[in-house]
Amino acid sequence: MNPSEFKDHIHENLALLLPHIERNDDLVQNKKMLKNGIIFYFLYFRELNDDKKIQKAAKTLCSDEHPLSLENVSLELNKLNAEPMYKVESAINELFNGKCILLVNGMNTVFILPTNAKKKRSLGEVNTENVVRGPKVGFIEDTDTNVALIRQRVPDHDLIVEKLPIGKSKFKNATILYINGKADESILADLKKRLKKVKLDDIQDSGVLEELIEDNQFSPFPQIQNTERPDKVSSALFNGRIAIFVDHSPFALIVPASFGMVMQSPDDFYERWIATSLIRLLRFSSIFITLFLSAFYISLVSFHQGMLPTALAVTISSTRENVPFPPLIEALIMEVTIELLREAGLRLPNPLGQTIGLVGGVVIGQAAVEAHIVSSVMVIIVSIIALASFTVPQYGMGLSFRVLRFLSMLIAAVLGLYGIILFMLVIFTHLVRQRSFGIPYFNPNNIFSLKRSDEAIIRLPTKNREVKHKNEAKTSARTD
Repeated sequence: MNPSEFKDHIHENLALLLPHIERNDDLVQNKKMLKNGIIFYFLYFRELNDDKKIQKAAKTLCSDEHPLSLENVSLELNKLNAEPMYKVESAINELFNGKCILLVNGMNTVFILPTNAKKKRSLGEVNTENVVRGPKVGFIEDTDTNVALIRQRVPDHDLIVEKLPIGKSKFKNATILYINGKADESILADLKKRLKKVKLDDIQDSGVLEELIEDNQFSPFPQIQNTERPDKVSSALFNGRIAIFVDHSPFALIVPASFGMVMQSPDDFYERWIATSLIRLLRFSSIFITLFLSAFYISLVSFHQGMLPTALAVTISSTRENVPFPPLIEALIMEVTIELLREAGLRLPNPLGQTIGLVGGVVIGQAAVEAHIVSSVMVIIVSIIALASFTVPQYGMGLSFRVLRFLSMLIAAVLGLYGIILFMLVIFTHLVRQRSFGIPYFNPNNIFSLKRSDEAIIRLPTKNREVKHKNEAKTSARTD
């Protein structure tokens, strides 16, 4: 028998509970007294509970026609799935989680009734990871619904779902999903260890937790993959990775992650492999364009004019003839303008945001050229960079390249092509040294390998992938 902090008399128990909650105007206190003298006292928050469930419980317990004896109350409470509570703090936590506290005069414990009503939106299409061909449904802010979506796609008996309380006050849960036998036990243990170290209570989205558990918080690159697509999470689970859901967040986290994995799109596996390989090649090329095209323009115009073909050099010189700014200032003006238009388009309502982005870009670019503030070549370069940056599947990775682009421009303005090469080497060195839960984040051998089609630029046909997985399974069996 657990030692209880509550007393037999209902007024003494109210004296223990009410000082913590009585200042809340939405608190409902409902007292029911039977003819035989038994008193039931309901405490709950109106908007967090289902009135029908409350009425059903009251009708079951508080019938004057057949009043319950104190001995029969426990039997009826079991039918209502009531959970006994012996600690004041535990009862208060359940109350704020949307459940109802029931006090019974003559019992030295309180009971928690599962009458909570979840406020959630209906399932809808994915907003941030649109695909031409593939499932359209996306996650919502309710973790139980998200787990159900995964269970529908992964009907595996070995799929494990674990809830771990996070934060100093343990108000929220991190729900981890993995397939037992496929997920690496060392990675799983490391993940649980990091989640237990989280002390922050203000975790409103999985992005906050992502920053708290990643390997290197000072790296510009995201080391944990995030998605709101159930098919993406299901595929990751089948490949031995671990998914993490945070209460009230529609984005799942997937660990471990690599550079190649983050650069994937669901379209890569729903279309034919030849077209997919070309699209992947274009996507990786767009990274180079996003990072270095402005920097190359600045360095060539400022330091290395002799490397340009004569006709091109003459064309650039003629477009810059009346521009009063050096190439760096010219590039910064246009890059900052594009970033402002991009952010404005995100914050405005969808139809208006698209119009502002399109019209603003055209009008400002044309006006800047006619006013001789920037050259027409610079407008073309910035437009190409803006288009290239949108090909990155994960928004966080695109943000990283946008930040590094400004740094590459500054280095190019000081050191020219020599600085660009140094900056490129620094990025590659950082990527190679980076790890995600003990797994190498960037492996050039995988990027250009046909054996690792889940990370490489070239994707193998589906039949070849199936044969490869079977051979790996046989090799693993022989090793065991």
